[in-house]
Amino acid sequence: MEILRVVFQVILALTSIILTLMILLHRGRGGGLSDMFGGGVTSNLGSSGVAERNLNRITVIVALIWVTTIVTLGLFTRFDV
Repeated sequence: MEILRVVFQVILALTSIILTLMILLHRGRGGGLSDMFGGGVTSNLGSSGVAERNLNRITVIVALIWVTTIVTLGLFTRFDV
């Protein structure tokens, strides 16, 4: 079972990095940190609606994998499997 725990820890590390990058790829909605650095000026020129929707879907899928991995590792720790 130790190998399975290591596999889930690797999945957690990878999904954490991927999720961070996916969130940073999203277009700024205005009024936040993206406007502070000039992102609000070019946000309308960024990506099309289809690309933004696909990015949203992929981000949600990666986030669900991330949460599932955390819950699984928590159950491993709780029951000492």
